[in-house]
Amino acid sequence: MKTSFKFLLPLLVGLILWFLPAPQGLSSNAWEYFAIFMAVILGLILEPLPPPVCGLLGVGLIASLMLVPPTAPTMPQAKPAVTASAPAQAAPPPPAATQAPPAAPAAPAPGTAPAKNTPTSQIKWALSGFADPTVWLVFAAFIFAQGYEKTGLGRRIALLLLRLMGRSTLGLGYAVAMSDLCLAPFLPSNTARCGGTIYPIIRNIPPLFGSTPDNDPRKIGSYLMWVALASTCVTSAAFLTSFAPNFLAVSLVQKIANIDISWTQWFLAMLPACAVLFLATPYLIYRIYPPTQKSSPEAPVWAAKELAALGPMSRGEMTMAVLAMCALLFWIFGGKLVNATTVALVVVGLMIPFKVVTWDDLLGNKPAWNILFWYGTLMAVADGLYKVGFLNWFCTNMANAFSGFATVTMILLLVTIFWYASFFFASITALTTALFPPFLMAAMLVPGLPLKMFILLMCGSLGLRGILTPYAVTPAIIIYGSGYIATSDHWRLGFIFSTLYLIVFLALGIPTMSMLFD
Repeated sequence: MKTSFKFLLPLLVGLILWFLPAPQGLSSNAWEYFAIFMAVILGLILEPLPPPVCGLLGVGLIASLMLVPPTAPTMPQAKPAVTASAPAQAAPPPPAATQAPPAAPAAPAPGTAPAKNTPTSQIKWALSGFADPTVWLVFAAFIFAQGYEKTGLGRRIALLLLRLMGRSTLGLGYAVAMSDLCLAPFLPSNTARCGGTIYPIIRNIPPLFGSTPDNDPRKIGSYLMWVALASTCVTSAAFLTSFAPNFLAVSLVQKIANIDISWTQWFLAMLPACAVLFLATPYLIYRIYPPTQKSSPEAPVWAAKELAALGPMSRGEMTMAVLAMCALLFWIFGGKLVNATTVALVVVGLMIPFKVVTWDDLLGNKPAWNILFWYGTLMAVADGLYKVGFLNWFCTNMANAFSGFATVTMILLLVTIFWYASFFFASITALTTALFPPFLMAAMLVPGLPLKMFILLMCGSLGLRGILTPYAVTPAIIIYGSGYIATSDHWRLGFIFSTLYLIVFLALGIPTMSMLFD
């Protein structure tokens, strides 16, 4: 796609929407905000500029035009829903405070003028995303990834697994998957895990068997590459801390629905489906997309040589392992004592005096600073969509459209629609920012809908959907670019495995979450 087109399309779409009349029931102010919002989202998808720059330009323009009110609108109430499984009845009150919609701002006292937009209120909104703890948790986790890479601990773990499990091609597939699993709770970037740690290792294995992109790729290379991608998608869903958009979704849930999701709650909710998918994935690929090379005796030998070259664990590796384990234990068991972001920032602070990384390393970590600016602006943009009243209007109409369906049917439809919307996004972060809030708010207006179960289904699906297209996540782009998997095979396998993942996720996730949170 030409660069000029990438520049013009977001601007053109934004201008067209800006000058179109606002839909019935929506203020012109909210519609103008939506026009800029869509231009930003298209910018994130097409990337005529780096995504953080698109976000900065968007919040800067919105703040300059003073489109965001200082207080949020009142959340509308749903009409009683008639479902196929129950007669119509008055909407019950929320079952608990944690499932109530966001509280409406208090009405001004008699004789007091309502709050007005000012340049100060606009800049506070524009910078509000950078005050979100989730943004800094993601930033800290990228520093964790840097520690794994710099000390060599991530590479050592992967090589150990290859040495132990790599005698058969199927065992090699499980070794690749296990390597990703060992890193997943600590690295929120599947790019860092799959693209930065796993892929550089496994790309050295197929040539040992004469399998290259140009010569017999199906012998072993194609199998290993697809296992690497499919496995990282499963691990991205298994842990809150394994995929950056998970943090973004959880933060949006807290802001919109006032529901907190802990690391442990996420893990227990995802465990059955992700455990089945993780254990089945290398075997299913072995059957559906089989390698012609069934044994791989050279792989453990190569891994042993690489480990010998590494030598014994260094002081830096041991320090990184201890700090990462301490962080994980606090995330699991210390949620009531200390915030997860606080834990992450303390560990990052300790990594510097213990010489796991240096201050210059931190300053030079471009991906970490990139994600900080990206998420900081996206959080503000997503919050503004609610404050101007657009989400209230959209979710009310969506809730009314689905009001005739049974609760389970409605959940299945919403999650499935949200899943296949990935076809239109080259970034799951952009998808989460654009579509997650309106889907969530629509669900909040449906009487009797188990909100926490629905939220976890929506959040958990983010990581799994990376298998769907060759551009869904960065690891998919890297694996596709390796040349081992033909374009037609990538789309075919993406459809097969995304369908399997969705069916298993819903079939096991719904009953599991019903037991945990009903």
